[in-house]
Amino acid sequence: MSDRININGNTLIKLGFKPKKWFSTAIDHINETQMSEKDMMIYLEQFKAEPMIKLHTEVIPFAINIKAENELEERNIQTVIESMKAVMKTPTVVAGSIMPDACPTGAIGTIPVGAVVVTKNAIHPGMHSADICCSVMLSDFGEVDPKELMDAAHASTHFGGGGRERNEQYRFPESMLKAFEGNKLLNDKHLIQVARKHLGTQGDGNHFLFIGKSKKTGNTMMVTHHGSRGVGAKLYGKAMKIAERFRNEISKETLKQNAWIPFETEDGQEYWNALQIIREWTKQNHICIHDATAQKVGATIKNRYWNEHNFVFKEGDLFYHAKGATPLDDKFMPDITGPRLIPLNMAEPVLIVEGTSAENNLGFAPHGAGRNLSRTAHKRNKGDTPISAIFAEETKGLDVRFFSNEIDISELPSAYKNAESVRSQMGEYGLGTVIDEVIPYGSIMAGNWNKNAPWKVKARIKRAGNGK
Repeated sequence: MSDRININGNTLIKLGFKPKKWFSTAIDHINETQMSEKDMMIYLEQFKAEPMIKLHTEVIPFAINIKAENELEERNIQTVIESMKAVMKTPTVVAGSIMPDACPTGAIGTIPVGAVVVTKNAIHPGMHSADICCSVMLSDFGEVDPKELMDAAHASTHFGGGGRERNEQYRFPESMLKAFEGNKLLNDKHLIQVARKHLGTQGDGNHFLFIGKSKKTGNTMMVTHHGSRGVGAKLYGKAMKIAERFRNEISKETLKQNAWIPFETEDGQEYWNALQIIREWTKQNHICIHDATAQKVGATIKNRYWNEHNFVFKEGDLFYHAKGATPLDDKFMPDITGPRLIPLNMAEPVLIVEGTSAENNLGFAPHGAGRNLSRTAHKRNKGDTPISAIFAEETKGLDVRFFSNEIDISELPSAYKNAESVRSQMGEYGLGTVIDEVIPYGSIMAGNWNKNAPWKVKARIKRAGNGK
């Protein structure tokens, strides 16, 4: 190079820099000021990448609030622990805990369901999962007849894929629309359209609408369980791409599923804000269904409370990632209205609990009963037993409905861990005190909605028309 230089992008690349947004600004500045080579190198120091952040050399200790009662559970717990050990080597991690309902999901190094992972100044989208703000809401309907409430709820909710048709949509609050439009991650016409269509819907899988009676008061209660639906999943997809970009820049050793967004960055601030908006959307999603049901039965709701169990909670510079863990500590709930809810399975009570933080629980409790087998493995274990017979035996005495009219045996009680065992371990490990129970009357779930999904019905009709 001569003493005075003119440079371009190739010059910076040859010096070892990767093309970035700052390239054009730096090139213009260097050329306009006619920097010397020495001055240029001093100027470019500010753009040099920091050394890659390495994994912790040792596993950060984590609490184990679970024990096995049979060989199958032992295998599952060992997989959970193995996966948690990999998670706990992520550079940002400072603490962790697993709950009695913990079960593995995904490849080793993926946060298990029923786990809490605490990080410093970092939000890990993969640690709260695509079902952002999966949560439960309870409304106390007083002396309303459970059957009447069940019928009204069935007419008010929506399960399965997709959202509501335009003439069936619930009103999208103006204040919420403005919040979406004010966030760069949510100000997306298609995403907002999904937010409108999916409001008042519950999706599929283990999401449910549960009717029962309070053990303490005898009042009829309704509990709904679902997350942020398609709108949350779309935000999650955007966040994982941002986290992957940071992973490539600052910590390539970190597993892709554990990539993070530094909180102090503009992306971190925008994502944190977006999470709070999605939290409000999800809460409103529950409220729409509960209020519509109350209107149908002409009832006044006497009490209501709500909590997430798939979210990330902030305390100072610490971020508590709960993947299927119920917050006990009031500090995690800015709009606390009552105790917390822990559903087990459709044939067991929904537990109403209170509790406090401890070293082993990090301020959290289980979120349900968890699974010992995957859905597919559970179905395989049922062998040739007719689905109708399995359903009749496991739901005896209950009003259990599948919105699609197709039974999903992977959501029947036997698909989950022993509820009594989970309750026992909650007491043993100090994971919340049960102050009331909602004794089951019945529940609604999506069922096997894919079996008769519109595109499958269309394909069957086409095949029939072709004589196949």
